[in-house]
Formats: sequence, C-alpha cells, structure tokens
Amino acid sequence: MSCISKEEKAQLVAKFGKGATDSGSVEVQIAILTAEITRLNEHLQTHVHDFHSGRGLLQKVGHRRNLLNYLRKKDIDSYRNLITELKLRK
Repeated sequence: MSCISKEEKAQLVAKFGKGATDSGSVEVQIAILTAEITRLNEHLQTHVHDFHSGRGLLQKVGHRRNLLNYLRKKDIDSYRNLITELKLRK
C-alpha cells in the first residue's frame, strides 16, 4: 500500500542522497515521501472509502510540505532542483 520496497528506497537514496547511506538528508526524505504519496494516491483511486489511508496521506503531505519549507529557507538552489526533478510544481 503506502510502504515502498527496500530497492525503491535504495534507488531514491542513491539518486538524491550525498552518499549510499545518506537516508536522513532532507532531499532524500522528501523523495521518499513523494514516492509514498504517489503510492497512496493510486491506492485511494481504487479504494475511495479507505478513510484511514486518506488520513495517512494527508499527514505525509503535511510532513513533506514542512520539509520543503525548511529546505527552501536553508538552500534555495537545492529546493529548486528537487522540485523540478520530482515534478512537484507545474
């Protein structure tokens, strides 16, 4: 459902992290949350009345929003690169 596999997470860490074990940086956390949000959106398309997963989705979106705000204040260039790679803005 909302959890992504270890392989997917390792790919995201390798792509957005500063090293192979850099799973705690803001960029990696945002990328992982984006993957989980995408997976939850697909789940909720078919299971419309799954309100518990809908609440989890809203929590993940809020957490990602807070991390994006933090990254925008801390490093604007990294923020801009991340939102273009993840296609978060139109």
